[in-house]
Amino acid sequence: MSTLTVRKIDVDLSQGFGRHWNGGDAYRTQLFNALSMSFPRGEQLFIDAVRDVPPACLTDPRLRAEVKDFIGQEATHRHLHVQYNRQLERQGLPYTREEKLKKRLARVDKLGVLDRLAITCALEHYTALLADGVLRHPDWLEGAEPQMRTLWSWHAVEETEHKGVAFDVYVAAGGGYRRRVAWYLHASMVFAYDSFLQTVHNLRNDGQLFRLRTWRSAARTWFGRSGLAWHLAGPVLGYLSPRFHPWRHDNRKLIETWLEHNSGAWRPVRAANN
Repeated sequence: MSTLTVRKIDVDLSQGFGRHWNGGDAYRTQLFNALSMSFPRGEQLFIDAVRDVPPACLTDPRLRAEVKDFIGQEATHRHLHVQYNRQLERQGLPYTREEKLKKRLARVDKLGVLDRLAITCALEHYTALLADGVLRHPDWLEGAEPQMRTLWSWHAVEETEHKGVAFDVYVAAGGGYRRRVAWYLHASMVFAYDSFLQTVHNLRNDGQLFRLRTWRSAARTWFGRSGLAWHLAGPVLGYLSPRFHPWRHDNRKLIETWLEHNSGAWRPVRAANN
């Protein structure tokens, strides 16, 4: 029996969204846009990694069910972020890191399943941390257009909900500490570098790169009271512990609160305990 729910949300991106949809703030908008640009290919990597694990490794029926729903959730995320990114292209915001990412993923595809799972665990840790921040700190999406707030919050809920699945699959498949940490250190540098460069490219294409207010916003976003730097620092290092597991930080209450307060924004496609 799975603890995950695959959901459909009430969001229509076909009519687009504002150029500075995140509260009129260029920096916050382009940072989130940069993340969205990387998601479709990243989520396909995650899907392929768990799907390629030999069935004999997944002896726990609950974990097998959660893998199925993990794939369902990630496929839905991928679909919506493809639509999202098409709107960004219409706004003159191309994904300039795409060719680099395609070449990198082609190399990843040649790795063994444990290495691809270790990379997936590393990147899922970052998506889980960002998801926790979106749900915990309302000012990250303060003043955002309603449908964009819904999209990012729903994505955060499901990333939180399934944050332990890839890790559990990695352990079940025989993955160890050294491989997990080695790939984490590598993935951390690549993820940070790509996200920074794409955000800068977005701001340049938006004509906001050299405006003082842009970098004031960047300082607040990273070093303000609920800044990304403070939110990420401890958990980023926490992954290095041999005792690490995503659910050692139990934030299920954030999921429950958002789902309860936004019950009209989503419906289950495949429910938990299916």
